[in-house]
Amino acid sequence: MKLKCPICGAEYDEPVQRCSCGEPVEFEIFKAEPYLGKTVWERFWDFWPIEPAMELSLGEGDTPLVKSRLGKELGVKLYLKNETVNPTWSFKDRGTFLAVSYAVKAGYKAIGTVSTGNMAASVAAYAARAGLEAKILVSESASDEKLKAVSVYGADVIRVKGDYGRLYFESLKLGEKLGIYFINSDNPFRVEGYKGIAFEIAEELTPDYVLIPTSSGGLFRGIAKGFIELKESGLIEELPTLIAVQAEGCSPICRAFGEGKEKIERFENPKTIAKAIANSYPPSGNAVLKLLREFGWECATVSDGEILEAQRELAGEGIFVQPASATGIAALKKLVESGEIEERTKVVSILTGSGLKTLSHAKGRNVKECQLESLEDCLR
Repeated sequence: MKLKCPICGAEYDEPVQRCSCGEPVEFEIFKAEPYLGKTVWERFWDFWPIEPAMELSLGEGDTPLVKSRLGKELGVKLYLKNETVNPTWSFKDRGTFLAVSYAVKAGYKAIGTVSTGNMAASVAAYAARAGLEAKILVSESASDEKLKAVSVYGADVIRVKGDYGRLYFESLKLGEKLGIYFINSDNPFRVEGYKGIAFEIAEELTPDYVLIPTSSGGLFRGIAKGFIELKESGLIEELPTLIAVQAEGCSPICRAFGEGKEKIERFENPKTIAKAIANSYPPSGNAVLKLLREFGWECATVSDGEILEAQRELAGEGIFVQPASATGIAALKKLVESGEIEERTKVVSILTGSGLKTLSHAKGRNVKECQLESLEDCLR
């Protein structure tokens, strides 16, 4: 299958990761029919650019679509796509699995990524599963607590001092030189893996809106491509309206979109509690902008206060997510209030990662203390 640049249109027969113009590449649109099968990989077998190596799977995908009580309060039919139940507790596992399937088939002995969070843990876990070396490059400010969840899989974790923004591109160059396949945020196989989220949603309902927390842009591109391929294959009649959601304190895509610009600019001095989506210069930013404009989709921002409130409301339904995952719900409340999302419409919000990864931000009730002799009174 050919790879194509979504910005300049250049085509490649070889598996490159970025176009010569500097933008990410993606596989051409697949048209196919689904099969009967146990997993999303089997049911949509012909929609993947390579044959998934099922022996390397950790059970990623086929996550629950949960009807939310919050929808009743907001006057919409709200569903939560709960990606927190993936093997390493985030949506990243879908893309990592497909990319590792390629790396093994291509004969790589080592894989890597540039990340301090969800993607780092995912790549480390799947490298262990496949018997590959893992090289995880992190910024010098990455906390020891976060990195414990990465090094436990046996990965080489390397703190890199210097410009973290340049690290993405340096990793691709050095990976090519040293034979390390870097599975970064918008690796084309990673983006393909995220299509499964759209496929699974469409199997259960036809949404009017899908809210997507957006950082590098790889997840947004993957879900968009999934829905587009379903429509091109005649499996759905209309595309839902996709909404990219960013934190106000780091929103380069939404800012460029709101200002009518064709290209993003670096977001200086980012500051938000939603660290998982705080990418000041997202590598797929321009590709996301193009999709937003081409299909008439939207971009929304939310404040840290709104994010924390949404996180608490989701916990009240029994789902504990990291702050970035709550941005969709925070945006939904604003969009319903402004009338941009109509009442009685079907809305899906993507919950991208577990709150267990960001316990320092969790706010719960105070723990009570009680003497055993007074337990009855305490229970009352």
